[in-house]
Amino acid sequence: MERIVVGMSGGVDSSVAAMLLKQQGYDVVGVFMKNWDEKDNNGVCTATADWQDVQDVCAALDIPCYSVNFEKEYWDRVFSDFLAEYRRGRTPNPDVLCNREIKFKAFLDFAMKLGAGRMATGHFVQCEERSGHPALLRGVDANKDQSYFLYMLKEPQLARALFPVGGFAKAQVRALAAQAGLPVSDKKDSTGVCFIGERNFRAFLQNYLPLQPGEIRTEDGRKVGAHMGLAYYTLGQRKGLGIGGGGDGRSWFVVDKNVADNVLIVAQGEDSPRLFSRFALASQATWIADRAPAPEGEPFRCTVKYRYRQPDQQATATVAGDWLMLEADEPQRAVTPGQSAVLYRGEVCLGGAIVETTGNEPFSLADFAYKR
Repeated sequence: MERIVVGMSGGVDSSVAAMLLKQQGYDVVGVFMKNWDEKDNNGVCTATADWQDVQDVCAALDIPCYSVNFEKEYWDRVFSDFLAEYRRGRTPNPDVLCNREIKFKAFLDFAMKLGAGRMATGHFVQCEERSGHPALLRGVDANKDQSYFLYMLKEPQLARALFPVGGFAKAQVRALAAQAGLPVSDKKDSTGVCFIGERNFRAFLQNYLPLQPGEIRTEDGRKVGAHMGLAYYTLGQRKGLGIGGGGDGRSWFVVDKNVADNVLIVAQGEDSPRLFSRFALASQATWIADRAPAPEGEPFRCTVKYRYRQPDQQATATVAGDWLMLEADEPQRAVTPGQSAVLYRGEVCLGGAIVETTGNEPFSLADFAYKR
């Protein structure tokens, strides 16, 4: 009987994943990953409560469970990068790194040490064999699809992974949990980055990055306010700028950051031309098949997401080494350095890259020598 180790968070998705595998006759072992240790606003360590939920679910399913501590790995491989990116005025996505470095590396290694043939998670994605190779597909529930966060995985990792709930809608997953009497069937979904949760983002970040106040200026250099630190703002942001009226009366939006001079640049109107770009240059391109979808320098068609839940955008991509140039068919709003650009062909996730810079004119091949 094949042993499957399931990464269990204490939520309904991973709980149902374990239940489905148990019903299919696998030797299922539940493992809770403790990646962060901090209390919430009420002084409660949520990891402790989640671990208790994992134990309760595993008891109901009559499967063994363990807890493994990856706090050091998480800090070294994920959180330190997260802070470094914010110091540079960028907007990173730590969940992408967490999946690559923790769940599908540190945890996968741990699962193999427990004698597992494969590991499983509660991600809403699917994995199918295409032309003899494992391919990452979107989850059936388009509103819950999490392939965006898994684009840095490779075929060998997918070959050892199972995603039991990827073929279900979220409502079906909750219904399955309720029918089985699982104690987390009505547990609220977690939101946001795991180590921030539902706390105020600025308040959290201030624990790690000192405030570096500076000026807020218009595109023509006129001072209109003050900011508390470039790390606390992102392109396209409207709320929390502290700018009154003035100008033409429309709302102010962040359109750029001058990191060298510590200046936040704003413009009025959600249709400001500075908020839109058709071209993006991205670095650290990574492909699930470990090879680009087209030869270097040869454009290919795809769709791209610059943010989770963003509708697919039609685009043309060109690869040069580990650089990627993207040309969207339509101007894209507030594409931000540090974000992940994730590419698809139909339901298949191809891979992606990290946005470095954007513009409304194409980048020449020489621009691929751009250094971070």
